[in-house]
This record gives sequence, C-alpha cells and structure tokens, in this order.
Amino acid sequence: MYIGLHETTDSDETEFRPALAARDGRPYVPGGIPDGSYLVDDSENPQPEFQQAVITAVEKVTHIAPADEKGEIIGSTVVAHGVIEYPLKQLGLRASITNAPYKTTTEVYPDSPRATPEQCNTAQAVAVCAAIDYALAHR
Repeated sequence: MYIGLHETTDSDETEFRPALAARDGRPYVPGGIPDGSYLVDDSENPQPEFQQAVITAVEKVTHIAPADEKGEIIGSTVVAHGVIEYPLKQLGLRASITNAPYKTTTEVYPDSPRATPEQCNTAQAVAVCAAIDYALAHR
C-alpha cells in the first residue's frame, strides 16, 4: 500500500503556481483551490473500493471537496465522491515508484474557512488508518 499525504494552501495559488509558470515560461492562469479534502487514484490501475474506504473515513473528520461546474477538481474529472484520477507513471508522480496494489494521494486544505489545520491533520491520520485497514482486509 502507498499513501501520499499532501496539503494545498492558499500559497499554492499566490506563490507556487505563479512561480511554476514563470519557471516554465508560460503565462500564469489563475485557478482555484478545491475547498476540502480529496484523493488521487491511479487511472491506469484504479482501485475505487479502496478510495471509497479512505474518503468515507476522512469525511467523518472534515468536508470533501466538491466538483466544480465542469464536474472536475483541479481540471480532472471527479470519478467518485472526492476522488480524481491521474496517470501516475506517465506523470512521474511519487506513487508510481511502487507496484503496491493500493495507492492514493490525499489532499487537504488547511486554509479553508470550513476546516481547521487540526481537522486536516486528523483527516490525514484517519486516511492512513483507513488505508491500512483496507489493505490488510483485502490481501
């Protein structure tokens, strides 16, 4: 099992994304930060039941990011409540370095007016426990 614990803060939009665009010689296009937690599954080997187990546990602690008007979170189609998919190997993301059958990356938003940093920390711990529980139960 692999779980990557991430957080998105307001500085992603105000500092990091503009710097990334400048580094890559592209114009900065303002975006938005999803208000809530969500998960990223592997589109090349999706594990929807695993993702559901994790998001259900996290949802007991903090709110889940809703899809935007296009049915997306950060430009990716929402495939289930609070879950998007990326082609992990194609994008060279950390989760692609393992052949673990169960993989997810969490995102929390501690700058949300609807959650506290403590809730986000707890959500991450709950996500880890739910992921381990699921992996152990489905060996």
